[in-house]
This record gives sequence, structure tokens and C-alpha cells, in this order.
Amino acid sequence: MDYEIFNLGDVILQSGMTLPNAYLAYKTYGKLNEQKDNVIVYPTAFGDQHIQNEWLIGSGMALDPKKYFIIVPNLLGNGLSSSPSNTPPPFDRANFPQVTIYDNVRFQHQLLTEKFGIEKIALVVGWSMGGIQAFQWGASYPEMVERIAPFGGIAKPWPHTFVVLEGVKASLLSAVGFDSSKLNQLSSTHMRAVGRVYAGWGLSHAFYREEHYREMGFETLEDFVAGVWENSFMNMDPHNVLAMLWTGQHADISANPSYNGDFDKALQSIKALACIMPGSTDLFCTADDNEYEAKRIPNAVLKPIQSIWGHFAGRGINSADNQFIDDNLNHLLSHSTNE
Repeated sequence: MDYEIFNLGDVILQSGMTLPNAYLAYKTYGKLNEQKDNVIVYPTAFGDQHIQNEWLIGSGMALDPKKYFIIVPNLLGNGLSSSPSNTPPPFDRANFPQVTIYDNVRFQHQLLTEKFGIEKIALVVGWSMGGIQAFQWGASYPEMVERIAPFGGIAKPWPHTFVVLEGVKASLLSAVGFDSSKLNQLSSTHMRAVGRVYAGWGLSHAFYREEHYREMGFETLEDFVAGVWENSFMNMDPHNVLAMLWTGQHADISANPSYNGDFDKALQSIKALACIMPGSTDLFCTADDNEYEAKRIPNAVLKPIQSIWGHFAGRGINSADNQFIDDNLNHLLSHSTNE
């Protein structure tokens, strides 16, 4: 086990349900300094675990463990933190309660304050659903968070994003005839269709048109779809995926008692310096959506990743995109919040 566990105990979720013996799985990189002001929080994305975040952490990079104390908390539902796949009955599999991004960030706040005594965060950074968590941190704890850097992530699922996620979910539910009483019959085999649906959204038209999958060692489009998309999703637990999809579809940073659904107010309440990096060809977390959000955050800049890698411009695969993200994080971290 290359990660640690923070026991939350019996937690009352935003839904009002109690999740007993809940816990966060997390990994840290580097050391917390005496002032406890070198903290970077880097939450995981949909379907990812902490290991998938490690491409952005390293010596000489913006997220340098020699300089910063980097905490990577795993999203509830991802199989390491409390999830349908690891929670005992009666909350296992399809019976796992609905968990929001607000819940996730609240539990991460508990980890930071109770385990480490942290009062200030230099940066919250994240890709995709990790990016939504960065926005949520900024809105939930504006006095604590000095900088945020969401990339390939939006502050709520805009209607089109919701529909895309609904389509991904429907491809799984169709395996049991949309009968909610049969959800526990779902298996990893049923995830094949989910992978094929998501394949059309993860990357851009240009990526496919220009056959960039050949650079990854795939001779044909079919080989690529089966070898990357099918395989990656078939390695996921279907009930974990359903839980994370629900979390993603209801991830509005204003859907909580602090803002009561006032999305603009939630954005305007973020005091952190913000560098927002959408993929220029992202099909469902679009640059247009991020532009709306950036205009309402007082100290935000919009820095689109000019890339044909679509949503996956933030996935750590393409070196040019990786360098762009790292450069902008370096720039953001070099600016004092007092300026």
C-alpha cells in the first residue's frame, strides 16, 4: 500500500445520509515545513487514483516535493477512499450513498486541519473532476486557499456536460435494462460500452482525424478504441463508476448552504489567485464554460491549453501540454497573494 488512510468515522453527507466508518485514502510528497505554508492539494479526477497524478509531481517541476508538501486525496468512490467496492453492507455496490464534491472537499479539509494542523494552502490544483474540487476549495474556504489552478475542469456541470455524463451512465444502465433493482448484477464486462461512449468525448475531432493514435503505437482506430478506452474502463468497478458519475453530475460549487445555488456569487467569493486552463478542443469541459467562470472570479486568468488532445490535454500524456501546465503553475506559484 503506497498511500495512507485518514479515518473520518461516521459522516453525515450533504444528502443527510450517514456513511459509517468513512475514510479518505491519500498520499503525500515532500515535507511540511515549520510554518506549514508550503502546502499544495492535488485531488484526483473521475476514475483516477493518486498514482495518475504523479506525472505532474517531480524535482525541478512546479510541484516539487523538495519545496512543497503535496497532498493527493483520493475522490470518494474511486476504489481507495470509501467507495461502493470497499464499503461493507448495507452501503456496498449500488447501495452506496450519494456523495458530492462539497462532501469530498469538506472531508479533505478535515484531513488537512485535524491530521496536519494546516491553516493555509498555497495552491489547490486538479484536472477534470479534480479541477472542480479546486474551484470548490476556493469557494468553500476562501480565506484558506491562496491559489487555485483547475485544468480541464469546470466549476459545475453545465447542461451539455451533464448530458455527456448521462450518456456515459446510460450505456452502463442499459446492460440491466435500466432496472435499478438489478444494478448489483453489473460487472466489469459491462464497462466495455462505457469506454466506447467516452472515447468520443475524451479526445478532439482533430486528434482522430489526424490519426494521432498511431503515435501511441496503435495501427487502427479499432485497436485504439479497444486497447485504450475499453481496457481502461473495464478495469474500473461499475458501481464505483456510477457513484463518481453522480458526483460529477451534481458538482455545482454553489449547491450548498453557503451559496444556495447562486453560482455567480460562489465564483465571486473565490479570493484565490486563479489560473484556469481549459483544453482548447475539450468537447465537454469547454473553454467557453471556463471563460464565463473566469470572468466572475476576481483574481482569475484564463490560459487555454492549445492542444488537439481535447479533454485529455490535462491527462499528462502529451509533452507539450504537460510543459504548458507546468509553466503556468510555476508562474502562478511565483506570484504573491499580497501583490
